[in-house]
Amino acid sequence: MTAQTDATATARVSAPAADTARLYQEGLVALWFLVVDVLHGRPLYTPTVLGTALFGRATVVGSYDTLPVSMDMVLMFTWVHGLTFAAIGGVASRLLAMAERDPNIGFGVLLLFVVFEFGFTVTAMLFAAPVLKALTWPAVLVANLLAAAAMGGYFWLRHPALEVSP
Repeated sequence: MTAQTDATATARVSAPAADTARLYQEGLVALWFLVVDVLHGRPLYTPTVLGTALFGRATVVGSYDTLPVSMDMVLMFTWVHGLTFAAIGGVASRLLAMAERDPNIGFGVLLLFVVFEFGFTVTAMLFAAPVLKALTWPAVLVANLLAAAAMGGYFWLRHPALEVSP
């Protein structure tokens, strides 16, 4: 016979809530790019460009500017993007659980997040210049800021007692 503790009840509640939050975060960024694409008259252009770049089909096509929208690329990129962020969300969840027990780890998690964002931006500027030219770097920067704000807001609400000590 087992007794249900507050810890087991919290674990059962937090997994679906975390999945729902990831859906909202992904939806927020996807909605931003959909709006940008629609305003430019090319719906689903962003996931097509990103899918083409990710799966190495850019050399076949040539220029990203003349790239036709491909539902195959949209679906493949969306699938990989979702899986990647589910994995990152799982790691972030574990790190925040550790940070709740030790406030010193919280500073490390915050620093890791800043380094991760900076690293993503620099890597994109160095290695994905044609993609950034096609998508415009301000749109990518705004999408990253929206995603960071959504994740930060979610974690702030889910972990109100979290303390960060340097």
